[in-house]
Amino acid sequence: MKLNITLPKFLRIGTLPLILILFMAIAFVVAMMRYAFGIGAISDLSYSYPWGFWISFDLFTGVVISSGGFLMAGTVYILRIKEFEPLLRPSILTAFLGYIMVAVALLVDLGQPLRIWYMMIHWNHTSVLLEIGICVMSYLTVLAIEFTPVVLERFPKLHKVAHLIHKFIMPFVILGVVLSTLHQSSLGSLLLIQPQKLHPLWWTPILPILFFSSAVTVGMAMIIFESTLSSRYFQRGLETHLLAKLAKGLPVALGFYLVLKFGELAVAGDLGYLFTSGVMSALFWAEILIGAVIPLIWFSIEKNRANPNRLFAGAVILLLGMILNRFNVSWFAVKHPDPLFYMPTFMGNVKYFPTLPEVAVSIGIFSAGIMAFGLIAKYFPVFEAEHETEETHAPVRRLHPAPTAADD
Repeated sequence: MKLNITLPKFLRIGTLPLILILFMAIAFVVAMMRYAFGIGAISDLSYSYPWGFWISFDLFTGVVISSGGFLMAGTVYILRIKEFEPLLRPSILTAFLGYIMVAVALLVDLGQPLRIWYMMIHWNHTSVLLEIGICVMSYLTVLAIEFTPVVLERFPKLHKVAHLIHKFIMPFVILGVVLSTLHQSSLGSLLLIQPQKLHPLWWTPILPILFFSSAVTVGMAMIIFESTLSSRYFQRGLETHLLAKLAKGLPVALGFYLVLKFGELAVAGDLGYLFTSGVMSALFWAEILIGAVIPLIWFSIEKNRANPNRLFAGAVILLLGMILNRFNVSWFAVKHPDPLFYMPTFMGNVKYFPTLPEVAVSIGIFSAGIMAFGLIAKYFPVFEAEHETEETHAPVRRLHPAPTAADD
């Protein structure tokens, strides 16, 4: 006898959400082990190797892939290029969730996570980390304010409050752009303290400028990446014409980045390292070719910018190359003292390889971000098209920024 069992609608879970929940559950268990038995119970980090996979992936990568929020906010609100408004809310949501994920990851990575708030009362005025911490906390608050109208619009009785926030949003947008500029570049400033530890192919006094200029390119690519995936998953239309215009600026931004990169190497007299540094040379050319040269050529071709699949492919290539750059400057190209002879070596005798629990924590946090984006996009008016709720099947009207005198 065959039994037909139908689950209630709220219990039906698709394959992707089920996988994400599994990764999140594993990460939660690992994190509890870390808090119960210490960071050494799940990590291979040491005094010789205090920075590893977590810092490179969760912090350096997490911050840079969240740069699309301030780019779109500045474009729509400050430059008043209103045609890009359909890309604004998804970009702000991506940035908001990205910074939350960075904060959660730091709570696992820090030796004393309960003291994460100590920097607010015990200021170290000579540390770049102080500026980064204050900027990240402040920008996270700004992103919450910028995204609040999306939540309020879900409830018709709160539309007036949403309009009020729209009316006074400009100062927060300006503050957000300033804060993003500061901490995106300050991550590069953080590395200036180690001229003898970071390989000459990456260490330079203009690291803050390189970090910010590369963050601009990553932000643009991330908008293309997120828009493409969300359009496929939610089966909505893709703003190809807007993404094509956005991609048109990528060759200019990438060209500026390459001029800065190689110009500084020439001025510093470090061009000789390009082909004589073994593994370091290979890593350098890999990040340059994948993250800058190939995308520059790719997005210079109009046919590639007009095709959604090619837009997505170019964005993925760029993101992989720039993520490799963040791994290089924070991990692969950094000298570490040999625990036996205390001799600094590049990827030498110091033994470190990310453990499975380390990777599991990062994957779980990333999965939580994807899950949160999907749920918020499903139940709140994140996209330009009218949003239909599952409970009422009624469209939620999307509010636009309140007009100002400059619009008249």
